[in-house]
Amino acid sequence: MESTARGMADRLRSAGHVAYFAGGCVRDLLRGMTPKDIDIATDARPEEVQKIFGRTYAVGAHFGVIVVLENDFQFEVATFRSDGAYLDGRHPAEVHFSSAEEDARRRDFTINGLFFDPPNESVIDFVGGREDLAAKVVRAIGDPAQRFAEDRLRLLRAIRFATVLEFEIEPATWVAVVRAAATIGQISAERIREELVRIFLSPQRVRGWDLLDASGLMQQVLPELAALKGCAQPPQFHPEGDVFRHTRLMLGLLPNDVSLPLVLSVLFHDIGKPSTSSVDEAGRIRFNGHDRVGAEMTEALMQRLRFSRAEIDATVEAVRQHMVFKDVPRMRVAKLKRFMARPTFVDELELHRVDCTSSHGMLDNYEFLTRKQEEFANEPIIPPPLVRGDDLLALGMKAGPRFGEILEAVETQQLEGELRDRAEALAWIKKKYPLGEA
Repeated sequence: MESTARGMADRLRSAGHVAYFAGGCVRDLLRGMTPKDIDIATDARPEEVQKIFGRTYAVGAHFGVIVVLENDFQFEVATFRSDGAYLDGRHPAEVHFSSAEEDARRRDFTINGLFFDPPNESVIDFVGGREDLAAKVVRAIGDPAQRFAEDRLRLLRAIRFATVLEFEIEPATWVAVVRAAATIGQISAERIREELVRIFLSPQRVRGWDLLDASGLMQQVLPELAALKGCAQPPQFHPEGDVFRHTRLMLGLLPNDVSLPLVLSVLFHDIGKPSTSSVDEAGRIRFNGHDRVGAEMTEALMQRLRFSRAEIDATVEAVRQHMVFKDVPRMRVAKLKRFMARPTFVDELELHRVDCTSSHGMLDNYEFLTRKQEEFANEPIIPPPLVRGDDLLALGMKAGPRFGEILEAVETQQLEGELRDRAEALAWIKKKYPLGEA
């Protein structure tokens, strides 16, 4: 990708234009990282960019942005610009094509305001970005309050960069984040979701949690989590403290690489506790039905943030099922196998592990299930069915609603090891369900 981008910059220069790598890719290259994408900034106007490159399409021609398709890669080529007034807290009402320096000064943070000149292997820094990169500081370019007023999404971007890069937010920038936190609602749910996902998929997700909390942004975008503060738990099972602290501890126990439904189920698994909290006659705190209530709240929350249906379904299932794990040693084999065969089970097992580890520390059920995973590993946990509906018809049974019940009963016997082949299954059906009863 980088060699292709260098070739594109060469073609722009050959046509008499300035062409630099710009923004986050320069930051990543200076940190010794391979950038996920490379953006090019140039003094060429959009129509000139489209003349130079064969395969292009305009995604933001009004903002001077042209996408160029080259060698199976996709690059954004943007004309140097300065921005007019921001009227919607996200986009400038108008832009003016300008110089590289003016373009740098309109960007969000100094570490994202750097340019790289490929043929000279030189960094062009109008905003002090190299110094802040070396010092590991996230600093708004110019007046922080103005930068955040222009684009409210920058509030969450500040948290994300501090989290993912493990940088500190410069004091004046931090003050501006806190003061403007209540305005984040001007941003679309989709944009908010994208930033939250990147924060919580980061190995430094606990730092992201802390920064969202301290800035006031958590209260604005995830009020269900902020509501966990002060929600007391029974100390004999939760010596760690309230639900907020419990959830934070769980985040820190996850491995670096996690699926999105897993990390979201950790965040949301107990959000039903505040509304279901009660104290029984013995004085013990109870949260009856918090798993069901939490599942309903999780679905509403994730719909609000425009998550995909598949992400919602997987996360809601984990929240709904997380209390079932206490019952696994007493399950019949068939029920246990069906429970473990669900596609969400692996993530749910990890949720259960960190849930227990962060509280009472008892991992008996987790260890029981890991042993069962080994025990069931040599064959499909749900094997192919011994009989199907056609077999029931062949026995002279009439199709109807009981077919499903009979087939499930056969599967249960199969999972329990009572039926081993088709002949045994047919014989069992004939005995269990005489023709007059089917």
